[in-house]
Amino acid sequence: MAKLVIFGAGGIAKLAYYYFTHDSKHEVIAFTVDRQYRKGSSYLGLPLVDFEDVAKLYPPDRHKMFVALSYAKMNKVRAEKYAQAKSLGYLLVSYVSSRCTFLTDEPVGDNCFILEDNTIQPFVRIHNDVTIWSGNHIGHDSTIEDHCFISSHVVVSGNVHIHKYCFLGVNSTLRNSITLAPETLVGAGAVISSDTIEKGVYVPQRASLLTKKSDEVEL
Repeated sequence: MAKLVIFGAGGIAKLAYYYFTHDSKHEVIAFTVDRQYRKGSSYLGLPLVDFEDVAKLYPPDRHKMFVALSYAKMNKVRAEKYAQAKSLGYLLVSYVSSRCTFLTDEPVGDNCFILEDNTIQPFVRIHNDVTIWSGNHIGHDSTIEDHCFISSHVVVSGNVHIHKYCFLGVNSTLRNSITLAPETLVGAGAVISSDTIEKGVYVPQRASLLTKKSDEVEL
């Protein structure tokens, strides 16, 4: 069991607190944010302290940390705080849901957040600071590099290589044996069938509104 400090005081931090409290051996004892963003002295009934003071209040030789931030700026906000926490000497823990089908023998990197109903097939490699939200399929022999965010109901087929700082939107699909270049943004519902370009943005055609009303359509 580790005494754990969570960086963040928003929705993802709230979820991280729930998951670590209900489905891990870690004990969350405090939250921390940058001084300029701190509102109040507590969050979820626990101390909320300035990140500038966290190492003095919760020394890294006796505490661990989890950075609970979103995909803002293609995950670079989270990556920056991840690096700062490590520079203070903190070990960053990962959460893998007990309700995840986790079949790879490859160890998960640090500061990963892998939620319920994911299927992680054999030989998958997940590097550091990767968020995999609920209900995804990560196919065999695929690699997910650092600082990526995979939302929900994404299908990653086998032998896919996802480079750093990628974002995959809800219900997107990657065919097998392709490479996502660094900082690829895949929009919700997009189907990617070939290698992407660095910083490429891939979005599907959106649904169109028919002139007919719903009661005029025969189902």
